[in-house]
Amino acid sequence: MRLTRETLERRQVWVYLAAIAPGLVLGTFAPQIGPAFEMLLWPVLGALLYATFVQIPLLHLADACRDRRFITAVLIGNFLLIPPVVWGMVALLPPDPALRLGVLLALLVPCTDWFITLSKLGKGDVPRAIAVTPINLLLQLALLPLYLWMMAGADLSAALTPADVWPAVVLVLAPLGLAALSERWMEARPERATTRERLAWWPVPLLAVVVFLIAGAQAGTAVEALALLPIVVPVFIGFLIVAALMARALASAFRLEVAQGRTLAFSLGTRNSFVVLPFALTLPAGWEVVALVIVVQSLVELFGMVMYLWWLPRRLFAK
Repeated sequence: MRLTRETLERRQVWVYLAAIAPGLVLGTFAPQIGPAFEMLLWPVLGALLYATFVQIPLLHLADACRDRRFITAVLIGNFLLIPPVVWGMVALLPPDPALRLGVLLALLVPCTDWFITLSKLGKGDVPRAIAVTPINLLLQLALLPLYLWMMAGADLSAALTPADVWPAVVLVLAPLGLAALSERWMEARPERATTRERLAWWPVPLLAVVVFLIAGAQAGTAVEALALLPIVVPVFIGFLIVAALMARALASAFRLEVAQGRTLAFSLGTRNSFVVLPFALTLPAGWEVVALVIVVQSLVELFGMVMYLWWLPRRLFAK
């Protein structure tokens, strides 16, 4: 049977789980590979971000503003309502700075890549999902430092200095700039559009390599962090439920069509974990749990999206 990109994206959670297992085995029985894996992680993560960003219409911000009710609902939900909800959830966690920072990074900002695929699979409004994505991306890059300063200021200052942060900033902004240049190049000639289609295959395998490298580099910490699963997994599940119900309320308030409401729910429920991962990786020794929490959130979210694909079109946003 011929593998399609849609099939790969539907089954990506199993791809990531298959990548984590050998990473943990290698990291446990050959811990000396940890530093090499950490070095490899940065270029692979850069390639992942580029392959992700190049799918986003970065040069078409005006398209997102045509449907003001939809864009307003998305922005209010993602940037005004979700952050205090996340802050409230974090307040219920044990007073562990690394644990709390990991949850904040994992949940504060919305997804900008595969939520478009989910909108398609979940019978949402794909054109509006594509249109709103560049605004979501640019706003989160601008607002995430503010959210972290408000919610984890003292803890974050203790863990990071400006000199520590700049590699992560470069790792995010360089692929973003390259993706914008690539978009201009691809739109100059119609036949170049196939380049974007080819690159659309790469996020899933590259993300699998990323989680493999993280598992191998942090195997010792990962085993120790197993005790955190009963703490963080219920938080991530609860977030998915709250986000969907919030989308239902916003869709009613803004009188959105059913397909638009489903897209709104996918936007609020999916988070941009691997765009914030570079910042987690710049944290000093003793903060490795932050990156692991982000990986756990991504896996919980992937399983949660399977439920969304059933729940949203059949129950919460049924026609």
